[in-house]
Amino acid sequence: MFLLWSKLLTRFPIMARPHAARKRPPEKELPSTPADARGAGTYDGISELLGVAVEFERRRGRGAQSNASGRYEPMARIAFDDGWQSLDELPAFKTTVAVDATRKVIARNDSPDIGFDRSINPYRGCEHGCVYCFARPTHAYLGLSPGLDFESKLLVKPEAADLLARELSVPNYQPKVIAIGTNTDPYQPIERRYQVMRRILEVLDRANHPVGIVTKSALVTRDIDILARMAERSLVKVALSVTTLDAGLARTMEPRAATPSRRLEALRQLSEAGVPAAVMVAPVIPALNDQEIERILDCAAAAGVKEAGYILLRLPLEVRDLFREWLKANYPHREEHVFKLIRDMRGGKDYDAKWGERMKGSGPYAWMIGRRFEMACEKFGLNERKLTLSAANFRAPRRGNAQLSLFGA
Repeated sequence: MFLLWSKLLTRFPIMARPHAARKRPPEKELPSTPADARGAGTYDGISELLGVAVEFERRRGRGAQSNASGRYEPMARIAFDDGWQSLDELPAFKTTVAVDATRKVIARNDSPDIGFDRSINPYRGCEHGCVYCFARPTHAYLGLSPGLDFESKLLVKPEAADLLARELSVPNYQPKVIAIGTNTDPYQPIERRYQVMRRILEVLDRANHPVGIVTKSALVTRDIDILARMAERSLVKVALSVTTLDAGLARTMEPRAATPSRRLEALRQLSEAGVPAAVMVAPVIPALNDQEIERILDCAAAAGVKEAGYILLRLPLEVRDLFREWLKANYPHREEHVFKLIRDMRGGKDYDAKWGERMKGSGPYAWMIGRRFEMACEKFGLNERKLTLSAANFRAPRRGNAQLSLFGA
């Protein structure tokens, strides 16, 4: 270990980190890996060199293999064995929750290749721990790691429902479908305790405001009472992402998300309750789960689903290296093949964020996946018609400081 540390010292001078409150001894501090070095493959052996790889027992039940500093941090931390076996004393990664004191809850976007212009994320970070999650890089904005921090250091917006009611009551507000679950999952495990999503639904229900929900959690069935009422007024659609039917693969790739069978059961319960349900085969990962497209759609159709969609694996920023590291640890014999096919569908790159192509990719292999999906949907009677949600009966919530009518009108 001393030789390794000596080599590191010749490459990186020790520098003091300005945020002393974040110190977690016994650790030494080094400059973060530059962005161009990350592009060359931060986790291609370098995670071990920098000491950001985390032992299995400390990350049991998590998706990421490491916890490298975010790209905006001027320093990187490494675990350093000082000869007293102090690394053995480092605690396991436990889920912690802090309050996100946001002032607004509706986020706006003008992306031309998605079907909504506004969304809500009740939580930052996601305990599901899906290793491929394209939202992981957002944790870097908080000074946290897109790796294990993303799935263990979470932020909750407890005032989200009140903020939403206030924003909907603004006089010039124009109602359109609000998407929830497009970044982090609104029904991740901590929702059982905080119930932020349920309170948001209550506000939308009273206001007759349309909403589209995406989740991997069977917890969505808890709110069937509200969702069924909203469905009667064409106010809601729920999509569950079913990535694989292989419980072993799901446990490794999405460690704290609902099992595939529970997601299919949730789709069945939603459909039976009259809630429009869709299945998302997402993400499609070549040479790992793409062979399951037809079986997933078949099972979803049997559960009563009428609509389906798919998204090709996306590997922006740190996600690329986290996913490669995960492949090396769990499916080393497939790593190169998977990435070769990814590059075939991304114009020779690991990721291409081009509008219109980032979701589906390009090239012959991407075309084949799309055609297989279309043929399976036709076979199982999916996407024969698309449900349109309605904002025609929107009723703005009463503003907290609004004067009440004398006659209660």
